[in-house]
Amino acid sequence: MAAIAPHPVDAPAATLVAAVRRLETSIASVVRGKPGAIRLAVTTLLARGHLLIEDIPGVGKTTLARALAASVGGSFHRIQFTSDLLPSDITGVSIYDAAGKTFELRRGPIFANVVLADEINRTAPRTQSALLEAMSEGQVSIDDVTHRLPTPFLVLATQNPVEHFGTYPLPESQMDRFLLRIQLGYPERAVERALLRERTGEDPVTALAPVIDHATIAAAQLAVERVRVDDALLDYALAIVDETRKSAHVAVGVSTRGALAWTRAAQAHAFVDGRTYCVPDDWKQLAVPALAHRITLPAAHDSLGRARAEAERAIADIVARVPVPT
Repeated sequence: MAAIAPHPVDAPAATLVAAVRRLETSIASVVRGKPGAIRLAVTTLLARGHLLIEDIPGVGKTTLARALAASVGGSFHRIQFTSDLLPSDITGVSIYDAAGKTFELRRGPIFANVVLADEINRTAPRTQSALLEAMSEGQVSIDDVTHRLPTPFLVLATQNPVEHFGTYPLPESQMDRFLLRIQLGYPERAVERALLRERTGEDPVTALAPVIDHATIAAAQLAVERVRVDDALLDYALAIVDETRKSAHVAVGVSTRGALAWTRAAQAHAFVDGRTYCVPDDWKQLAVPALAHRITLPAAHDSLGRARAEAERAIADIVARVPVPT
């Protein structure tokens, strides 16, 4: 690949990047010590994607979702997925008004800018699938009527990788709707100590004020689509995708939709980093979070955690083998 001469973003894009920096800083004021996870969450938002967080309870998943919603001045709904949850509990239902002799839509919690789908694997596949149209199309159908969802729209779903009793593994079609899959992990000791010292009163998320408006987010999302991707980088990405399809350690490799999602994520990552062009590191840094949940392993595993670790290792090994364009 020909060398790319460094150049600053143009003035409008620079203004958008500055707004994105304010968004990251706002979230980081309450989600301490997790700049990487925050950047990936913002990257997901700007790429018009959705985020899956597999981690144990109590490490900040809900706080991240609420802080993101508050910082963009958006609505926030939390859906607790349980075995008895129905699709209509997510999308809503039409209720007949006898007085007016009309049907009135009672919107479900999916009608929000940021939706936290908590422990999504604790509900049956039929209910899980109720999210599919919303996540891929930005709309839901209720009684054969299509309803658009608010914009921006981000689903942040969580899974507990340790507990698997009474859970329903997400089908591949559902997993593929998530742009990225990440972990938060435990905070560093100094960060955790500061949290113990400082958080003795009011929930800090309630004090957050919007730092970016919806029009600016929409403009940033459009700017992401204009981020330049050289042909050499597309060939590099496709070489990695092709290796996932040939690997003896992978039963089913990355689909074309997965390759498209990885490309969109790389563009968003470049933009958040303040560039109008992609570089190999955009692809390398996102390979595991963008691709590991899109492959199928040859054998089943007894826990989400083990399956995730092996899938991530398979992707990392493939990325290490494929030459980087120069």
